[in-house]
Amino acid sequence: MSLLIVGATGTLGRQITRHALDRGLKVKCLVRYPKKAGFLREWGADLAAGNLMDSESIDDALEGVTEVIDAATTRATGSLRIKDVDWQGKVALIQAAERANVQRFIFFSILNAEKYPDVPLMDIKNCTEKFLASTDLNYTILKPCGFFQNLIGEYAIPILENQTIWIGGESSPIAYMNTQDIAKFAIQALEVKETERQSFAIAGPKAWQPSEIIKLCERMSGRTRRTANMPLGLLRFARKFALGFEWGWSFAERMAYAEVLASGIPLDADMTETYKIFGLQEEDMTTLESYMQEYFSRILKKLKELDYKEPKVKAPF
Repeated sequence: MSLLIVGATGTLGRQITRHALDRGLKVKCLVRYPKKAGFLREWGADLAAGNLMDSESIDDALEGVTEVIDAATTRATGSLRIKDVDWQGKVALIQAAERANVQRFIFFSILNAEKYPDVPLMDIKNCTEKFLASTDLNYTILKPCGFFQNLIGEYAIPILENQTIWIGGESSPIAYMNTQDIAKFAIQALEVKETERQSFAIAGPKAWQPSEIIKLCERMSGRTRRTANMPLGLLRFARKFALGFEWGWSFAERMAYAEVLASGIPLDADMTETYKIFGLQEEDMTTLESYMQEYFSRILKKLKELDYKEPKVKAPF
């Protein structure tokens, strides 16, 4: 088995790379900037310079590869638009994988992508799922709904830095999962025949409301912070305004996804059958409580060692 991981420097991709190497797999990573991906080489992975917008570099990276895990996606701060990478780039990767006679192809979509055709990222993910299904590739589609790691920047750090936490709309409860656990599903899919040409929702043990996550962070940190609501109408206005300017297209596309998270519709799934198929156990998965406990214990210990003093809040007048 020779595995190519696309998006290996990302939040999820690096965990997939680490887990694959720990399992003794031969791993190659397609990376845009090899100098910034040196840690992957130190772990034991080979690096192939290139990106999804360069079809020649994709063909080169696939040489000698038998399996592919695609965990790449555009970032909110990226210069490329969602359509460039998440559609054109993914189509190029899938077509190249067919030419290379890749035996297994694991693709990461988003839970409920088919329900939001007006949201660019969701629609593109859904279209990519359909495109994969039209090929002869032996694919598996995994559809997570959120990562524990992203909650650090959204909730934990603002609480530690005495910042206001903004909550949008009705705030959908989301069944977040640790990327380390999601990585287990990706690697397991390579070996379980029952996952071939199938799609699976990947959800954590519990769907969390933002208010519940804030209370959890407050309890773990021993601090309380202010929250403020961002009305759904304001999100939509900001999106429409940004669409009027070329520089705002990427922002508008991301704001459309923010509307999904603010819709109040739960992002969750029953994982009972999925655990059976993959041969994994729910009790082995990380809970958000234990994840946050470990994070705050480590950070608060570090702050104490540095004699950190909490910034004072300036009066509004």
